Amino acid sequence: MHSSDRDRVVLATVVFAVLFSQLLLYPGVATLVETLGADATTSPFATTALDASMWFLVAEFAAYVAFVGVWGVASDVTGRRTPFIIAGALAGAVGYATLAVVPAVGWVSFEGVLLLRVLQGAMTIGAFSLTMTMLMDLDGGHGRNMGAAGIAIGLGAALGAPIGGQLTELDPIAPLIGAAVLLVGVGALVTVVTDRTPNRRRSARALLEGLRRRPALSIPYTFGFVDRMTAGFFALVGTLYFQEAFDLGPATTGLLLACFFAPFALLQYPMGALSDRIGRAIPIVIGSLCYGLGIVAVGAAPSVATAALAMIAVGVLGALVSPATMALVTDIAGERERGVAMAGFNIAGSLGFLGGFLIGGTVAGNYGYDLAFLAVGGLEIAIALLAAPAFLQWGLGGTTRLTGESSDRT
Repeated sequence: MHSSDRDRVVLATVVFAVLFSQLLLYPGVATLVETLGADATTSPFATTALDASMWFLVAEFAAYVAFVGVWGVASDVTGRRTPFIIAGALAGAVGYATLAVVPAVGWVSFEGVLLLRVLQGAMTIGAFSLTMTMLMDLDGGHGRNMGAAGIAIGLGAALGAPIGGQLTELDPIAPLIGAAVLLVGVGALVTVVTDRTPNRRRSARALLEGLRRRPALSIPYTFGFVDRMTAGFFALVGTLYFQEAFDLGPATTGLLLACFFAPFALLQYPMGALSDRIGRAIPIVIGSLCYGLGIVAVGAAPSVATAALAMIAVGVLGALVSPATMALVTDIAGERERGVAMAGFNIAGSLGFLGGFLIGGTVAGNYGYDLAFLAVGGLEIAIALLAAPAFLQWGLGGTTRLTGESSDRT
């Protein structure tokens, strides 16, 4: 096997492990926060199960937003990725393990739990974002590389959700322990990959100046924001909606979430390769329009069976959009700014997750689940319609741009 192909498999495995560990917590998040001390009588962050779950998820992604750029700049400035991935993974494992012992300690408030969650998120995002950047550094076509990342993300979520639900029914703390063990494995696995960081030491100011000369990055960042917003929406609101509307337990909820993530995972690589051949515009714009309609359909589904079918359709459409969007970042970014460019994409995505938690949770709590699904699906459609002219204005997404390596004349 060619070294790039081997490294692509290893790096995709690392991405899988990070996402798998994250998704272990989602199906039983309401049970988990209760076990960790969410109490409406003592904490303003835990007035309801929805509120406590929302803030527990928000804390992690707020840390993602705050720290992902720091990891990207540090990597590009030093010309190294591997040491930062190892440090982020091991520190993230410590964060998960610390959360797991909170119930045994007994005196940590829910606000303290949220602070621990912030610290854990700040470390974990370093391992995730820089592994994605190492995939960007590989030869072989940006669509293929981001398709490998996408299939790892999807498989991690597809398997993490149902297994996390099963673990929660055994013990609410079990997903935290599993996540800690997985991140230790990540720290060990990444050591076998060749560090192909293109630049060797460059100032942070020069890196940011390189990004400022590429305003077209705002397009994949915008789509990354709204796509991750829908994922955050399903992680929180979708989970609670399925449990309340169809009277499901954590294990069955995890299986229903897997109806989305399984096709989303399995189709990432071929969809990424397809975008290498036909360009990014059609998968991103047309796919996003249909994806938004699919989200609305999930909220309108009258039964578990029809909801599962709608989730499968949304997963297929998500697989069309996701790798093309990530590959567009690589198409546009200069090779010496990839760490910062991918950090910017992950900032947009993390803000999207936050939006999904906060907007979805607020709308669902105040106006009901039906309007929440309509609002999030409608926003996906609106972004696609508004951004479509920019593809023409900047000449993005055409096959002539997809050469496999970004130009960098800075």
